[in-house]
Amino acid sequence: MAIPSPVRLALLACCFAYFSGCSTAPKALNEPPAPASRVEGMEFRQAMGAILGPPFIGGNRVETLSNGDEIFPAMLGAIRSARQTITFETYIFMEGEVPRRFAEALAERARAGVKVHAILDGHGAKKAKMYHQMLRDSGVDLVSYSPAARSFNPFRYNNRTHRKLLVVDGRIGFIGGVGIADEWAGNAQSPEHWRELHYRVEGPVVAELQGAFLDSWLKSGRELLHGPGYFPHLPSRGSQWASVFYASPAHGSHNVEIMVKLAISSARRSLMIENSYFVPDADTIKALVAAARRGVRVQLILPNEQIDAPAVRRASQTKWPELLAAGVEIYEYQPTFTHAKLLIADGLFVSVGSANLDYRSLRINAEANLNVLDADFAAEQTRIFEGDLRRSKRISREELGKELRRNAPKRILEAPLTRQL
Repeated sequence: MAIPSPVRLALLACCFAYFSGCSTAPKALNEPPAPASRVEGMEFRQAMGAILGPPFIGGNRVETLSNGDEIFPAMLGAIRSARQTITFETYIFMEGEVPRRFAEALAERARAGVKVHAILDGHGAKKAKMYHQMLRDSGVDLVSYSPAARSFNPFRYNNRTHRKLLVVDGRIGFIGGVGIADEWAGNAQSPEHWRELHYRVEGPVVAELQGAFLDSWLKSGRELLHGPGYFPHLPSRGSQWASVFYASPAHGSHNVEIMVKLAISSARRSLMIENSYFVPDADTIKALVAAARRGVRVQLILPNEQIDAPAVRRASQTKWPELLAAGVEIYEYQPTFTHAKLLIADGLFVSVGSANLDYRSLRINAEANLNVLDADFAAEQTRIFEGDLRRSKRISREELGKELRRNAPKRILEAPLTRQL
């Protein structure tokens, strides 16, 4: 997960940007939406559902899983309980103890007759080739996700699936930010054990999680998966309204951007955002500044120097002066690298999943998020956010100025990377 030296990376980025035709990338929304609806209003729910695709649907139960100690046992337990089908999609699948347990669990279910379909990103899982053959030999229907191979366009290699999805028997779903690697093991107790949030889902919205998986599956040239093993009747399992939306360059390329900007523009009291790779575009900055100036308390929790990609943090810091000047509160999580992706608006709307607030999530990667409209769920996520806030350091304008001056030479070399971070 380390990146090359700044000089080498800058040269590579220049070559890539030139040959990949970055000028043909989808353009950003021209302006953030004006504050019109409120998060608690029916109009907000209707707009979010209508624009992003799937509507909010009631009757769901979403359980929060914090860090590897909770996330991995829940996911592995669900896999081992499968009786008909498993669909699994992830970006990071490395070598190590955690990946070995997942590979063995998926292989065992396939040998037992469960239909197991897995999408491992061709880049993020390239170091786990030792597991690929084992999975295939066990009967797992495995896709190595590589848009370049499908389109015969080598420059599409940059379009990765960043989604983290697991659906078991069409009834139990998981979504969030976790990768299948040992860095996520433990309880965020040290720099070697990352901070993460993931979610276990039951209820009618699980069918939308399955739909997000099928989006990548079908784009990989595989057959349509359907029937009761994949889409069973899903009775109510709770009281939460939820929806799943997904985005990629070929489908809903603006969806992450629309969700974020609509949530920011609809907030009236509070915005809480924890995000691992925060390099927003100019319009997102404008929306956050406008929110702060109209009286919304905007709080951001971002990684400190323990981030796995230091160039991302340095690029992020160039966005902070305008935010700080408007009254946005910026904090850096201290115990370890926070890889969590959490947005809470006005104590009611919550978005979680794979999407970061960077150019890759907004334009390049395939992403999937779960949106929830529920006051009790939002209160739980607020308590989690506030707990992370207590373990974070608030950034002052003076401290930021010193760091910007100290890192200026590196940022100059990394400037060509901006549209790839």
